[in-house]
Amino acid sequence: MLVVERMTRPPLTTTGEVTVEEALSVLAEHKQRHLSVVDAEKTLIGIVSEKDLLRASSDDLVEGVMTRDVVTVTEYATLEEAACIMAEHTISSLPVLRDGKLVGIVTETDLFHIFLELMGGKEEGVRLTMLVPEEKGILASLTSEIAQMGGNILALGTFRGEDPTNRMVTVKVSGAPTDKLIAIMEALGMEIVDEREG
Repeated sequence: MLVVERMTRPPLTTTGEVTVEEALSVLAEHKQRHLSVVDAEKTLIGIVSEKDLLRASSDDLVEGVMTRDVVTVTEYATLEEAACIMAEHTISSLPVLRDGKLVGIVTETDLFHIFLELMGGKEEGVRLTMLVPEEKGILASLTSEIAQMGGNILALGTFRGEDPTNRMVTVKVSGAPTDKLIAIMEALGMEIVDEREG
């Protein structure tokens, strides 16, 4: 999935000549935590967070509070690339550029919503987490077995296991009995770590 598919657009912007008080008012009105700062030509010149603004005097100008060396991403970067950049730089938002011009913003809140969607967080079904041997084709076998019993896979995610010989896998399934799902997983050599409905 690409940034362009999930970014907020148009991004909330301000100029450097606005006061901190005015900028905080804009953030409150739009229920946002970041403002991209642009010049008269709408070129990105900085970014300011609500936290930055709250630390400043209300009559200070945004240009004196903003971060000038802005970390950005292009609209055709993957969401994984955007998340890596945000984690690497310990930042909570990334302005999105097209040909050097600001076209959107992607925030940690956007990434949380995507994570919920990827993990089926808003879907009803049984959620199982298991320790799975690191073997080629084991997930293909699992998904095939679930399909054969009439189950619908709502989400499937893999994570680092305890060591290089295994992985943690979380799957959310609807339309299949939990006891049969567990039996299939155990027959494939998977160890059930967590089971819950919802």
